Amino acid sequence: MSTRTNNKSLLASAIAIALASPLVMADNTDEEQMIEEITVVGKSVSYANNETPEEMFKQQSAMTSTLAVIDNLPGVLINEGDTFGSDDWSTTVSIRGFQLSLDEQQIGITIDGIANGNSNYGGGAKANRYIDTENLGVVQVSQGTADIASRSHEALGGSLNFTTSDPEQEEKATVSLTLADFDGQKYFARYDTGEIFKDTFAWFSLSSTESSDWIQQAAENERDHYAAKVISAVNGIDLTAYVSYDDTHEDNYQRVSLAGFEQNPEWDGLTEDWTGIPYVDQTYRRGWSTLRENIFGYLKAAYVTDSFEVSGNVYFHDNSGRGDWVPPYLVDVKDDGDAGHSELVSGNTVLGGAPLGRIYFVDANGNSLAPTAGCVSSILAPYGGSGPEADPACYDRSAIPVGSYRHTHYNKERFGFNGDFALYSTFDNINNTLRGGIWYEDYERDESRDWHKIIDSRTSYQFDHNPYWVQYDRSFTVDTMMFYLEDELDMGWGKVRVGAKKFLVELEADDNFNRGAAKVKVDSDSDTLLSAGVVLNTGVDGLEVFAGYAENFAAIKDSVLERDASQLDNIEPETADNIDLGIRYSSDSIEASLTYYDISFDNRLVFIAPDSPDGIDFLIGNNGSYINVGGIDSTGFEASLTWYISNEWTAYTSYTSNDSEYVEGTSAFPTGNTVFGSAEDLAVVSFDWLRDEKFAGVSTKWVGKRWLDAANTQRIDDYIVSDVYAGVTVDRPVEGIQSLEVRLTINNITDESYLGGVAGQAAWIGAPRTAALNIKAAF
Repeated sequence: MSTRTNNKSLLASAIAIALASPLVMADNTDEEQMIEEITVVGKSVSYANNETPEEMFKQQSAMTSTLAVIDNLPGVLINEGDTFGSDDWSTTVSIRGFQLSLDEQQIGITIDGIANGNSNYGGGAKANRYIDTENLGVVQVSQGTADIASRSHEALGGSLNFTTSDPEQEEKATVSLTLADFDGQKYFARYDTGEIFKDTFAWFSLSSTESSDWIQQAAENERDHYAAKVISAVNGIDLTAYVSYDDTHEDNYQRVSLAGFEQNPEWDGLTEDWTGIPYVDQTYRRGWSTLRENIFGYLKAAYVTDSFEVSGNVYFHDNSGRGDWVPPYLVDVKDDGDAGHSELVSGNTVLGGAPLGRIYFVDANGNSLAPTAGCVSSILAPYGGSGPEADPACYDRSAIPVGSYRHTHYNKERFGFNGDFALYSTFDNINNTLRGGIWYEDYERDESRDWHKIIDSRTSYQFDHNPYWVQYDRSFTVDTMMFYLEDELDMGWGKVRVGAKKFLVELEADDNFNRGAAKVKVDSDSDTLLSAGVVLNTGVDGLEVFAGYAENFAAIKDSVLERDASQLDNIEPETADNIDLGIRYSSDSIEASLTYYDISFDNRLVFIAPDSPDGIDFLIGNNGSYINVGGIDSTGFEASLTWYISNEWTAYTSYTSNDSEYVEGTSAFPTGNTVFGSAEDLAVVSFDWLRDEKFAGVSTKWVGKRWLDAANTQRIDDYIVSDVYAGVTVDRPVEGIQSLEVRLTINNITDESYLGGVAGQAAWIGAPRTAALNIKAAF
C-alpha cells in the first residue's frame, strides 16, 4: 500500500462535508461576527515574547499536541514524528538554536507557571502530558531573556508557559469528535458547572485518542486524559485548583540518516510484520514503545490589593512508565555449565552483574548453538545486515531462535511550592514595583532495566513477564531551591528593571543493588544570575523600544549521574548570557515587532545516545552518556507583523534569521561550524478569514537548510509546509444545542517530503499530508 495515498478517502469526504456545511447552515444566523484580534506582538516587557492567538489554535486540529500551536511564532520550530504528536520520542523543539530533543534540554516548560519536571524522554514530561489541547488557554513564549520568575532550570534559550483555560461562567456541556487519517480518532467531553457556590466555578473533562503511524499503519497509539479545574474567591483570596491524569501508549518512529532518507523518504526502517527472525524483528514497530502515566495537580492562592500582591501554590507530579526495545538475542548472565541456559526458564531472575555473552539460537534442550563454520549471512537489513550468528540460514533447520524484550522502567515523584510577592509604591511621580519569590522542589526518581525472554521468537513478540535479568536498579533525588528579586521603576518615559536570582540544586544517586556503596552526590548551584532591562516610550503612540539582558542557567540533570561513561568531575552546568534589543508597534490595524538577539552559551552538554541509524547498543549499562562540548554563540533577529486588513481578513507573517556556531569546540564539534539541527532561516505567512458563522485560513511555513551533523558535511534541504482549515459555527441549530461547529484541518496539504526533527546527528522523517475533521457541539 502506498504510504502517501491511503488518506485520500478521508480527505475527499472531509472536504465534501466542509464545503457542504456552510450551504446547509448559512441561513441559520445573520448575526455579524467580528474577527478575533491576533495578539502575537507580546507584552510590554524588556525581552522578546509572544502569545498564541486564536487563529494559531484553528490552524491545528483537536488531535494535535499542545506543542503544535506555537510553531508559527517567531524563532520557534516544532517537529513531531507525525501530525498528531503521538510519539514523544520523536518530538523536538528549537528556539534560537537551543533544543529540546533526545539529547538536549535547553528550553524551559511550565504549566500554569509551575515547573514541568524536566522535558527529557526518560522520566520527563512535556506540556502534552499535562494538558489536553481542547483545554489549552494561551501559550506564552519567551524566546530568550525570559521572565525572572520563570520556574525552570532548563531555560537557557527561553521558556514556554502553557496555561489551562478557566471555567466558563455559565453551565455548559461540550462534546467533540475528531476523525483523521491514519486511523486517527478522538473523543472529548467537558462539563462546565457554572457557579456551583458563591464565586466558585469548575470544569471536568475526559478524552480518548487513538491513531497509528503514517508509514505503515502498524502502530497502536492510545491516550486517555482526564482533568478538572476549579476557581473560587473566598474572603478576597483567589483560589485555583487543577488536576490531570494522562495515560499514553506510543509506538515510536526511528531516526534515519541522510542517505537513508534519500534512498527511501517514506520509510524510517521500522517494520510492520513479525518475521520470526530476531535480527530483523529488532525493528518491529510495536516493539519500539513508550508507556507513560502522569498525574499532576496544584492548589494556588493569591491575595491582591492596591499596594501589594502575595501568591503561592503547592503542587505534585507522579510519573511512571517504561520504554521498550526488542534486542535480537538473549543475554547470557549466568554460568550454568552443561545444564543449558537458565535464561530460557521462567522465574530464574538474575539481579545485576555483567553479561557473559549473547545467545542467538538454541537446540531443543536449551543449549546455545554456534553458526556453521564459514557461513556468510544473507541478511542485509537492518543496520547494514547481520553476521552469521544471527542468520537462521547459518544453522540447522531444527535451531530455535531466541530474543529479548527489554524494558526500561521510569518512576518519578515531585512535590514543590512557589511563593511570590509584589510591592507597589510611588515616590517623586515614579511608580516602583519590587517583587520576589521562592521555588522549592523535591523529587525522587527510580529507574531500572529488565530483560524478558520472548516466549517464542518464531511466532510473536509476546514475552515472559518474569524477567531473566534485571540489569540495574537506581534511585535519584534532586532538591531545587530558587530565589529571585527584581525592582522595576516606571518613570513615564520608560521602565527600567534590574534583578537577580540563584539556584541551589543538589543531586544524589543510589545503586539499589549495592546499598553499601557510597552515594554519588553532585551540587549544581548557579552563580548569582543577573538580569536587567529597559522599555522606552518613543513618543509615538503604540511604539516602544526595549532592551534586556539575562544570565540563564541549566542545572546538571540527574540522568547524568547514571552515565558510566560520564566523568562527573568534568561535567559543568550549562549557562547562557542572553541579550535582546528590539522595537514593538501596536495600533488598531497593525502589530509589529523586530528583535535582535545575541547569546553566549557555555558548557554545552551533549547526550550520546546508544541508538543510531547504524545500529543499537542494547547492552549499554545506561541510556548513553553526557559530555561538555564547549559552547555556542547565537545571533540573529526575529520579525513579526500582523495586519488587520478588515473585519473579515487578517494577515500574519514572521521571519527569523539565526546563526548558531560552536565556540571552544572539540574535534567532534569543530569551532566555527554551524550547530547541527539549527535552522538558519524560518518564515511564516498566514491569512485568516471570518464572515458570520464561517471561517477559514491558510498558513505556510518555510524552514531553511540545516546541517545534520556537527562536522557540517551533511546538508538537509529546506522545506515548505502549508496547513489549511475551514469550518462553520452555527448558534442553536436545533432545540437543546447551543452551538455546533464543523471544522476541517489539513496539515501539509502539498504532501511535502522532508526531514523534520534532528537529534543525535540523525533525523526523523516529516509527517505527510494529514486531514482531520472535527465536530463539536455545546449544550
